[in-house]
Amino acid sequence: MKLQQLRYVTTVARQGLNVSDAAVILNTSQPGVSKQISMLEDELKVDIFVRSGKRLTGLTKPGEVICRIADRILREAQNVKLVAEEFTQESNGSLVIATTHTQARYALPQVVQSFRRHYPNVRLGLHQGSPAQIAAQVASGEADIAIATEAMEGYGELVMLPCYSWNRSVIAPPGHPILQGKLTLERIASYPIVTYDFAFTGRTLMNKAFEAEGLIPNVVLTAIDSDVIKTYVELGLGIGLIATMAFDAKRDVGLAAIDAGHLFEPSTTHITLRRGAYLRGFTYFFMELFAGHLTRSRVEQAIGISS
Repeated sequence: MKLQQLRYVTTVARQGLNVSDAAVILNTSQPGVSKQISMLEDELKVDIFVRSGKRLTGLTKPGEVICRIADRILREAQNVKLVAEEFTQESNGSLVIATTHTQARYALPQVVQSFRRHYPNVRLGLHQGSPAQIAAQVASGEADIAIATEAMEGYGELVMLPCYSWNRSVIAPPGHPILQGKLTLERIASYPIVTYDFAFTGRTLMNKAFEAEGLIPNVVLTAIDSDVIKTYVELGLGIGLIATMAFDAKRDVGLAAIDAGHLFEPSTTHITLRRGAYLRGFTYFFMELFAGHLTRSRVEQAIGISS
């Protein structure tokens, strides 16, 4: 049994049983992947995948267990490598952060800038995606940490650590009637609204507030990107509901904002990690830069490891 074979098995499973896609990710050939999986099955004397002709259609019962164990083995093998790097290359390495556009664009720039001053030789990667996508990246080990507002259910191996709370603002072109007088949910609901896609940036709490008042907001356009929302609001498509941190009066000269925090429950941004993950020292440093209360000892306690 080889680690390479276990990696092939888990990658195929993660790619929805598509051997061709797995081969691309593994930088090898489809026949090579199939051969290594067959060799492992022969050695174990059990089928890992259910087959229909040459096509994989599912995992067998033992295959499901093997995949779970293989995932753990591969993560621990990576941890061994990280331990060695921590002691031999303390200030070198890579840190991959999976996050949403709003966090990457508005919450992270100063943190990244400060981190780079302290660790100029660490390669940083920002992977942007939906909450489901970035949760999967952390669970699979493709990313070291995830930063998002939305909960990431369905991954028992992940731990979510609260970082900070935030709320929303209404944006509109200067002089728009919504910017005058008392802001209420009724007034917001009377205009076309441009806001975040349902899966992003606390949209559930926004909907909850309208529902509690028996209101149906007229959402005419949704996007995953705050800058896209602002663009269409400037074009007159409607008023915008965005994270307050996404509005900058100096940059967004074609827009004005009014705080709507009194109308909605605050949302909380979390850092998400794998349980039992070995983290490099600079990863702890990054997390504490982002949220000062997340000290190394607190994070280690949360993910179940000790120094």
